[in-house]
Amino acid sequence: MTVALRGVSLNYFTTERELLALRGIDLDVARGEFVAIVGPSGCGKSTLLSLISGLMRPSQGEVSLEGRPVREPSPRVGYMFQKDTLLEWRTVLDNVLIGGEILGMERAAARARAVELLTSYGLKEFLGSMPNQLSGGMRQRVALARTLFTRPEILLLDEPFSALDFQTRLALCDEVFEILKAEKKTVILVTHDIGEAISMTERVIVMSRRPGAIKAEHRIEFPSAGALRPKPFEARKCPEFSRYFEAIWNELDIHAAH
Repeated sequence: MTVALRGVSLNYFTTERELLALRGIDLDVARGEFVAIVGPSGCGKSTLLSLISGLMRPSQGEVSLEGRPVREPSPRVGYMFQKDTLLEWRTVLDNVLIGGEILGMERAAARARAVELLTSYGLKEFLGSMPNQLSGGMRQRVALARTLFTRPEILLLDEPFSALDFQTRLALCDEVFEILKAEKKTVILVTHDIGEAISMTERVIVMSRRPGAIKAEHRIEFPSAGALRPKPFEARKCPEFSRYFEAIWNELDIHAAH
């Protein structure tokens, strides 16, 4: 599924004033493309995901999926938040089954789908476990399985690894990369981690300070690794990685005065 934003701006209204959060965003994401959005804190990265998902409407401009304007949330769009939001009183399997319950899926077919996903993500032994019995990385894999359970065509990831320690994040990036590569979804990742964006995705969008606008774009390629795209951990070792990192770091201009 393709994503298109044309002239998208968003104004917030407070009791004191009107605040321009996003300004004139033009963005296209091709079907099956994996794109990252990076930018200074508060620049509107997560807000962009809310607009694409239909949870919010732009003040100006239009968001469309496959050429159709977004007016409301759609089951064709999966949204994975920073916190895993697993229900602590439900087992791993029952957490993944939530989407099937909402959509009224037949119980046996839904259970088979959930078991298949969790097994492929290395969680077969934890189907009956409660969320508080899982590590942080395992919880995120359950959250990803729950998001992909309904077979969305677009996956929105809002800093899904930020609550994890660095070692777990590196390992999980490789796992999620392989999962999403196999699923062949259109994926948009919001992250504050430049290395994560470069190593996982095909294109990095750099946003400016608020009001957020697109400042730069980078097509990410690793010719030194050969014909096949390297996994994120291996991509960090490629000479291209440091060049992309320095360019994006400078564009973020994080030392500029607020």
